[in-house]
Amino acid sequence: MKGRLKVHNRLLDALGSQNVYFQPPETSKIKYPAIIYNLTDYNHRAADNRGYLDFERYTVTYIHKDPDKDLKNEMLNRFSMCRFDRRFVKDNLYHDVYSVYY
Repeated sequence: MKGRLKVHNRLLDALGSQNVYFQPPETSKIKYPAIIYNLTDYNHRAADNRGYLDFERYTVTYIHKDPDKDLKNEMLNRFSMCRFDRRFVKDNLYHDVYSVYY
């Protein structure tokens, strides 16, 4: 299974519903709570003219209506390289943004 599909399945498990979207078009109807994620970077390290470390970085945004809810524990349990970046509010929805390397 490709890396993005593995990330997708882990995000489905973390959210506990099917409301996980990879780069959804603006016209799509999103049900909340939801996770929207996209590929934002590649991390490639090399030494001795050989690549030895490759990671893809995904920006994962958890969108919800409850200010006291977060996915911190679920994300940290499912991804060994996960970092919380920020929280912001837009249109009365809370957006928790994580960086996930996989």
